[in-house]
Amino acid sequence: MSEPSPAHPATGEPVLEVRGLAYAYPDGRQALYGVDLALRPGERVALLGPNGAGKTTLVLHLNGILLAGAGSVRVAGLPVTQEHLAEVRRRVGIVFQDPDDQLFMPTVHDDVAFGPANLGLGGAALEERVHEALAAVGMLDVVDRPPHHLSFGQRRRVAVATVLAMRPDILVLDEPSSNLDPASRRELAEILRSLDITVLMVTHDLPYAAELCGRSVVLSGGVVVADGPTTQVLADEELLRAHRLELPQGFSLAPRQVWKHGD
Repeated sequence: MSEPSPAHPATGEPVLEVRGLAYAYPDGRQALYGVDLALRPGERVALLGPNGAGKTTLVLHLNGILLAGAGSVRVAGLPVTQEHLAEVRRRVGIVFQDPDDQLFMPTVHDDVAFGPANLGLGGAALEERVHEALAAVGMLDVVDRPPHHLSFGQRRRVAVATVLAMRPDILVLDEPSSNLDPASRRELAEILRSLDITVLMVTHDLPYAAELCGRSVVLSGGVVVADGPTTQVLADEELLRAHRLELPQGFSLAPRQVWKHGD
């Protein structure tokens, strides 16, 4: 297993900037209490935390499914407000935990084409997007198949392709390794390593975070309680215990061979 590359330095203007984000649901339940988070181009960041920490609420603010109650969210400098939603949603692609939430067309081709077609693409330009996205996830050979005929792991990869077809700036993945067999888990990791895109990965799978993300942010009780190199965050046993996070028995954070983007 290879270690996440530090080769993408946190330099340049943030592609995502969350400042003082607070949000309460209509029933009065406060989910976020003032979250600050910045992602710079090319970073791969794991968002960790126990159930009920506010991770999903935060993610739903990143492309305007929810709008900030207080504070602000900016994507590539654009405030996530009603007037900018179309562009923000093109720039931030969310892959949900259940691929069947995103696959609803008769064929894989139609699912992957759906988003770009809604942007007005057609003809050769649309077919190029579909080919590019399916090639990126190694699924060109199923382009004409119905999604419901695919395995769960294949459907998750096609769901990633539906987002990549929009050529987003940020790829947000909600529990990408859940319900995958070991081979599918490895294949998805290889795909994510190959993408030259900013990634925010919401996960309870701490080894997956260690494998893919050089930085980890721990959200708990609606606030950020840790933000740093993944190896340091996961080596902090007291932090993990306090926020109901656990590494598998026998898992080692010992240094491994560092891969670099493009290897």
